[in-house]
Amino acid sequence: MPLVALIGGQWGDEGKGRIVDWMASRAAMVIRYGGGNNAGHTVVNKFGTFKLHLVPSGIFDPTTMNIIGHGVVIDPKVLIEELDMLREHGVDLSRLYISDRAHIIMPYHIIQDRLQERDRGDNKIGTTGRGIGPAYADKMSRIGIRAGDLLDQETLLSRLKPVVEEKNQILTRLYGVKAVPMTETFLAYVRYGVRLMEHITNVHSMVQRELARDSAILLEGAQGALLDVDYGTYPYVTSSPPGAAGAAQGSGVGPSRIRSVMGVFKAYSTRVGEGPFPTELSDEDPNAEVLRQSGTPWAEVGATTGRPRRLGWFDAVMARYSAEVNGIDILAITKLDVLDTLPTIKICIAYRMGDELIDTPPSSVANLVKIEPVYEEMPGWLTPTTGIRDFYRLPMQAQAYLARLCELIGARLGIVSVGPERDHTILVNDVF
Repeated sequence: MPLVALIGGQWGDEGKGRIVDWMASRAAMVIRYGGGNNAGHTVVNKFGTFKLHLVPSGIFDPTTMNIIGHGVVIDPKVLIEELDMLREHGVDLSRLYISDRAHIIMPYHIIQDRLQERDRGDNKIGTTGRGIGPAYADKMSRIGIRAGDLLDQETLLSRLKPVVEEKNQILTRLYGVKAVPMTETFLAYVRYGVRLMEHITNVHSMVQRELARDSAILLEGAQGALLDVDYGTYPYVTSSPPGAAGAAQGSGVGPSRIRSVMGVFKAYSTRVGEGPFPTELSDEDPNAEVLRQSGTPWAEVGATTGRPRRLGWFDAVMARYSAEVNGIDILAITKLDVLDTLPTIKICIAYRMGDELIDTPPSSVANLVKIEPVYEEMPGWLTPTTGIRDFYRLPMQAQAYLARLCELIGARLGIVSVGPERDHTILVNDVF
């Protein structure tokens, strides 16, 4: 059975959690490999509607092992709240495991994140203010606290004390804010360790055992490939690698073990926060209101921040680039049903920069904001698709739209979602 990396192909919020929830019943293991509680995966199933920030979206299947990998940064307070919420809804958490190598978000990370964003003034990146970037920075600086440290008070104290002293120098002298209390912080994280003790373990042998069995494994990404720190719209990017390379690194599997990379794309484009967005529609555009789905439980607002998402037409230039740098070979297209009432649908097929047509995104944000999208128009289908479960029962115009996206991106179609619930799914080509 294959090991599949499931990544967001746009700027996040593509519906990855929705797809993982549907696929999990046929997977032995789901590994969340990167990001933190700056990402939110919305899942609708028999248990209810959930916005998961740290727990893998396969948690609702009673036979699937779920791992929070070492590439994730964990706010233990947020994780415990999420676990309590799931437990209250009757979700079995006995098959959830946390890598003891995963790094921990500390109070000073959150404070530092918010102060840095404040001081950027008009040049804000759009961070969620949850300490993600500073936690990853400390990981690379080799001063981070890991999940396994929470289980040993002596180790935790020896690692935490010098870091708190250093951080307090920065907070008090540079920013002029209160110091983080050492004793209070230490005791709080000891308590977190006690709460999470049953889940924290060395997951390496578990992963290798399933690989040896040739089990079906899903590597669940957070955010999207266009937020990658190297390949994304830098500096308006995230702090961890959300693409296929990050899937291998953050889950502990060798890159050659990944058999397929599934790219999840919305049937249109959205973005939360700052940064260039070539196909963005103005709020006054009537098409934007259709895409926003205002007044519905699945309206286009960030699952983590609650901020309204920016909306636009599908950008095939960005999508093809995303597929190229991540080796995407199969697609999951979500929210096709949102387009059901549009008489005409646009796809960006190229960019115009001055007198030149270009078919790949400029690496410079300064140039990216200057480009103009070149659109191809396709007829809409003007009929509901939510009840359809067979690709060939979709309206011909919808089939043509999906075929054109596949052609432009350069990958085959695997899954189409036509609604928010688990069974609102059309399987076209199976990856398992």
